[in-house]
Amino acid sequence: VQLVESGGGLVQPGESLTLSCVVAGTTLDSHPLIWYRQKAGRQREVVASAPRQGAPGYTYYEDSVKGRFTISRDNAKNTAYLQMNDLNPEDTAVYYCSLGNPYWGQGTQVIVSS
Repeated sequence: VQLVESGGGLVQPGESLTLSCVVAGTTLDSHPLIWYRQKAGRQREVVASAPRQGAPGYTYYEDSVKGRFTISRDNAKNTAYLQMNDLNPEDTAVYYCSLGNPYWGQGTQVIVSS
C-alpha cells in the first residue's frame, strides 16, 4: 500500500491550498481517512478525519481549522483531499495523510508566510 501526498508549498496568509493523497494498493473507500500535521518541534496532531465509506461515525476537524479546511475523497480516482482556505502562519507544518496504521504517506510541507 502506498500513499503519496502532493500540493504543499509556500503561500501567503489568506491564500488557499489543496493537498492530494493518491492511494495505491488498496481501495480508499474501505478505510477511514485521516489528515495529520506536524509543526516544527511539536507532536503530530489530527487535523481532520472521516470514517470509512458507509461506516457510522462523523467527520472531525481540529478546532483551529473548523470552517477553513475540508476533508474529502474521490473514490473513482482513489485520491483523498484536504482543501485548506484562509491559511495563516499557524498552519505551517508537514501534512500527512493516513488510512490508519500502518498506512501513512511521506508528508508534504506547507509554509504560510508573508
